[in-house]
Amino acid sequence: MGFCSIASQAQLQQQTITLDNPENEPRPVHPLPHPRQVMWQETEFYAFFHFGMNTFTNREWGNGGESESTFAPTSVPNPRQWLETIKEGGMNGGIAVVKHHDGFCLWPTATTTHCVSSSSSANAQNTNIPRDFAAAAKDLGLKYGFYVSPWDCSSQYWGDGTTNYLDKVFLPQCEELAKYGSDQFEMWFDGASGGQAYYGGSSLTTRSIDPDVYYDMPNLRDKMHKIAPNMVMWGLGGEARWIGNELGWAGETCWSMGDGEYGDENGWKWHPGESDARATSAGWFWHSGESVKSVDGDDGLWNIYLKTVGRNATLILNFPPDCTGALPSATVNRIKEFGAALRDRLGTDYAPNAAITASETRADGQTRTYAASNMIDGDKTTYWAPNDGTTAATITLTWDTPQQLRYVTLMEYITLGQRVKAFNIEVSADGVNFESAATGVQTTTIGYKRIIPLDGNITSKASAKTCKAIRINITDAKDCPLFHTVSCY
Repeated sequence: MGFCSIASQAQLQQQTITLDNPENEPRPVHPLPHPRQVMWQETEFYAFFHFGMNTFTNREWGNGGESESTFAPTSVPNPRQWLETIKEGGMNGGIAVVKHHDGFCLWPTATTTHCVSSSSSANAQNTNIPRDFAAAAKDLGLKYGFYVSPWDCSSQYWGDGTTNYLDKVFLPQCEELAKYGSDQFEMWFDGASGGQAYYGGSSLTTRSIDPDVYYDMPNLRDKMHKIAPNMVMWGLGGEARWIGNELGWAGETCWSMGDGEYGDENGWKWHPGESDARATSAGWFWHSGESVKSVDGDDGLWNIYLKTVGRNATLILNFPPDCTGALPSATVNRIKEFGAALRDRLGTDYAPNAAITASETRADGQTRTYAASNMIDGDKTTYWAPNDGTTAATITLTWDTPQQLRYVTLMEYITLGQRVKAFNIEVSADGVNFESAATGVQTTTIGYKRIIPLDGNITSKASAKTCKAIRINITDAKDCPLFHTVSCY
């Protein structure tokens, strides 16, 4: 006769069964983003401010031989004006150029005399762009970061075959800038790898380097993340990629892996795209006589916005301050005009007023649900999900009365990877009979965000379609599609 001792019975009673996946979460599709990369993509739309020595020399690239006193703003630069303006324009933050390739630093620095402190201009001596920019951004609730050029045409140490530049100039400059705020969202490293410059001498010489090796990127990235843990290093850092052009467009098929406008579906690391574009006609820096792009049109700001933010890329749009250290009035007015258009076209979401259903929904976990209603609850941490292995599904939104709608926005839950490979959208005026919408748009990838004009128009405000129902058909995916938000405007 078998038996268990009292002690053995007590041990059995204390055993706890742990489920492998108590929340029934979908399996991830690799590669996955780091949390700082997700926060970076959530910035979506932000401004670039190219201001510095080139503003006063009428150049785009200086050579390091400029006199410090050439930097002579007619008033103390006003980064707060820059940021107040772009906030009205619907932007979520900004990046200030604080050192371009000429090496001139827009803050008092211990690393070089080629900085604002050495100018004979009183306004220059009172300039500290990173300090004032960071303070204004914090006060206004905007994200902020700095552009600091690794290439330094003014430094005798740059490209001299030693580590002097890295140890004495570049790393200390990055550390100085990082200390202006540990909450910076991005530090922008332009990838220039050398050329003809003065390099601390009296004549032009040519030097070049291998950026990845010369700047000791793993060590630099580690140092920066210890000071500012949520800072994405753009360019040389390997955490975000240049979209591949300076014209303000990403591919309609745009993966968050790989390189260039389209990325790579099979890329091995998360490498989301940032599109940099000029809002003015003459260059990155301010030049007399330049004009500002219109809101609408083939080369308009709305077109750029839809081809970047609307195609799974972030958009950094450049607005250069002039010699006063402020944004010109024409620029300010155009930014405000664009903000008004953005609020008009994408300001009122009609999806939360709809009844939403999905063709399939996975079983709930212990505390997490995967209902279709998660897509219209305004919470980016909740999402709809079908079962693992499901690669085709349909989401339907229905209203009691027909709505006049122009745009549909789709957002994947990218924390678990980018999944959707193909989809289409249908609309119905009566809730019964459906027809294809956005027929001129390539509806392939989604990623962090896709904005789809229902009439296919990306150059101006889309014409409205009468919709009692909208149907989103996911026709192919790497694994079960996961959406945290569907919006209709």
